[in-house]
Amino acid sequence: MLAEKKPNVCVMGLGYIGLPTAAVIARSGCMTLGIDVNQHVVDTINRGEIHIEEVDLDGLVQGVVARKTLRAATQVEPSDVFVIAVPTPFDENYAPDISYVLDAATNIAAALKTGDTIILESTSPVGTTEKMRDLIAALRPDLKIPGISQETPDISIAYCPERVLPGKILEELTNNDRSIGGITPRCARKALSFYKRFVRGECVTTDARSAEMTKLVEDAYRDVNIAFANELSIVADKMGLNVWEVIRLANLHPRVNILQPGPGVGGHCIAVDPWFIVHSAPEETPLIRTARGVNDGKVDHVIRQAEAMIAKYPTAKIGCMGLAFKANIDDFRESPAVKVAEALAEKYGSRINIIEPYAATLPKALAQSGANLIDLDSALLGCDILITLVDHDAFKAVPLAERADKIVYDVRGIWRDQPDHLSIKPVILPLAS
Repeated sequence: MLAEKKPNVCVMGLGYIGLPTAAVIARSGCMTLGIDVNQHVVDTINRGEIHIEEVDLDGLVQGVVARKTLRAATQVEPSDVFVIAVPTPFDENYAPDISYVLDAATNIAAALKTGDTIILESTSPVGTTEKMRDLIAALRPDLKIPGISQETPDISIAYCPERVLPGKILEELTNNDRSIGGITPRCARKALSFYKRFVRGECVTTDARSAEMTKLVEDAYRDVNIAFANELSIVADKMGLNVWEVIRLANLHPRVNILQPGPGVGGHCIAVDPWFIVHSAPEETPLIRTARGVNDGKVDHVIRQAEAMIAKYPTAKIGCMGLAFKANIDDFRESPAVKVAEALAEKYGSRINIIEPYAATLPKALAQSGANLIDLDSALLGCDILITLVDHDAFKAVPLAERADKIVYDVRGIWRDQPDHLSIKPVILPLAS
């Protein structure tokens, strides 16, 4: 029996998800074309280089480009499978913006032929895959479209959200389970056969709307649990308690697993996706909405605590440690650390020093404020106050001897051995009567 021909694949969007996805697909032997609107990104990838920071991605991209299984371009070309991995942001009213998805579908439509498969991976509100289907149906009336035509469809359309952790994207793209939702069961089976080429985890088929909701539920679940930890930290500050010790002791209970608090919640998923559920069902989501408010409000709490501390040391030089939304990555999207640093830099100007090992330059707002980007060694030598906003491994590795003389506001709880008499005490507010 002849071996099945490997499909030619086109990946729309070469960002933090699209580029690793394209590289993993190319590693499986499929001829893969990555599409991006940014010519610099296209040129960088075609040189076998990368424009984002991700563990082992540089070597993989270099290898698949050298083997000519991955190339990049700005224009869509005919392919057998189209994977959409473009952003889905929200506006100032938290309404999801699916225009990038629909633009990608529009560009794909002209290249479609009978037998092709389109898979949306972008995190999207429930019903987006159907809207994409309807758009393609309007643009290509010559094709029989699944869920619309009563005859056997010419193409397949499915939704399969990414489910990866920055810093482990390549590993998790391969090993994590996938939820594959088809417009029809036949569409789901077609997408399933594609993902089994490079996914070792279990691939479960369902309908498109259920798969869309599953992704949103996963991120909302995490957001709610983080909100509980962040709210505990605010209560502990008010009562003058050590939240890290309280959580450690509570987690000794066999059915309790409280997460670790931080300066808020960031990133392209957890800080965004719960709003998609709230927007779709505003009256039915008080818990999810409240969790979003708690996590966003934690940023303001950290700013107030930091300002109260800095006010006691009017000439001290301050080091804000980290800008990324999580440890050991260069992704600053929706980062609470950035928001804290910007607020402090706006108030204290050049007294603020930023230590971010994953940044070569400061974001525009920070640079304009007069804040300085310095390395860790310079911060340990020259800063009087250290505010830990991100738990990068480089920060965790700083021994007590190098920071024992510092005033520390440890938002992440990474330096729990800091002497109490030198660690900043929380600003204790009176309990409500």
